[in-house]
Amino acid sequence: MSLKRETLLVQTGNDRKEPLGAINTPIYLSAPYRHQNIGLSNGYDYIRTGNPTRDVLERSIAELEKGNRGFACSSGMSAIQLVFSLFTSEDHIIAVRDLYGGSYRMFEWFSTNYHLQFSFWNQEHESIHPLIQSNTKALFIETPTNPLMKETDIRALAEIAKVNGLLLIVDNTFYTPLIQRPIEWGADIVIHSATKYLGGHNDLLAGLVVSGDEELSTKLFEIHNTCGAVLGPFDSWLLIRGMKTLALRMGQHEENARKIHSYLIQHPLATTVHYPGKGGMVSFEIANESWVSPFLSALKIFTFAESLGGVESLITYPATQTHDDIPEETRKSYGLSSRLLRISVGIEHVDDLISDLEQAFNQLEKDRLAPSTKERGGGQVESVR
Repeated sequence: MSLKRETLLVQTGNDRKEPLGAINTPIYLSAPYRHQNIGLSNGYDYIRTGNPTRDVLERSIAELEKGNRGFACSSGMSAIQLVFSLFTSEDHIIAVRDLYGGSYRMFEWFSTNYHLQFSFWNQEHESIHPLIQSNTKALFIETPTNPLMKETDIRALAEIAKVNGLLLIVDNTFYTPLIQRPIEWGADIVIHSATKYLGGHNDLLAGLVVSGDEELSTKLFEIHNTCGAVLGPFDSWLLIRGMKTLALRMGQHEENARKIHSYLIQHPLATTVHYPGKGGMVSFEIANESWVSPFLSALKIFTFAESLGGVESLITYPATQTHDDIPEETRKSYGLSSRLLRISVGIEHVDDLISDLEQAFNQLEKDRLAPSTKERGGGQVESVR
């Protein structure tokens, strides 16, 4: 029977062969496993190599992403490190220019310490071809990007990767397998910061990797087992529990985000608004950089914090938080200004969220921080889709 993704999520870990009939996946906290004799094993030897709770999670994400095998890692960054351990010194990788600051920091670290080479792509289709070199091994993308929410045509990029013998690696954190499944569209590897939407409750740290074929699975398993940055049983269980409600949560995230996008594009103090039309992430530029701090201080429901994808609405200032490791000149060169705020829209009642934004904007005007529309040059608002 072919099940819908919503059913697969809810039924994760409900194994009808479980000896005691447990509906929820048991948490196996044992590090070693008993051997009956030399060469006899029940399939588990040591927690780093395999754990029954983690196995449920890894099988689930592989099935959801339509991949070959899943790997549960101790964080989203360790998931990226697992994948990039496939490469060796002097290998060249092309990455999207607009990307999470932590990924940029890791790429700089790889470049300095392991002599991997990186070029950055602006996501214009034809501009990628001159970046491909004889030592290019992979393309790395976020889609949509963080924080400017730019989408990439995965199918078109997969064709370029195939023609040139490159791996296509897709960070699918923002959309999750509910909205897009890159492996079905030709990607080779999918990465998630599972701390975000998959966990969904701001209470765990985890990363997931899904490989598209058996050869990649074998290589990634060897690295995962050797390096040992695996997800522990309790966090695996927490993540399974969070994923069971992903479809319900994501539906509300998206509904709320669309309404907040509609509100922001008509507000005179929010200039450029970035929303790709799907998902729960919205970013916008406030009209003056000096208003960022008082605006954040005035919010009562939105929490000024890093991270995203939880049930609570968060607002982040990339310039000093998630993207601080990217030099300011570099950020500004591709449109990430110091006026940009990124919203992770939660599942609260959207009227309350909009009211909170409204009262914060009103506080700016009350304190006379905002000049008139005429002084701002007409107050034109751009909505970026």
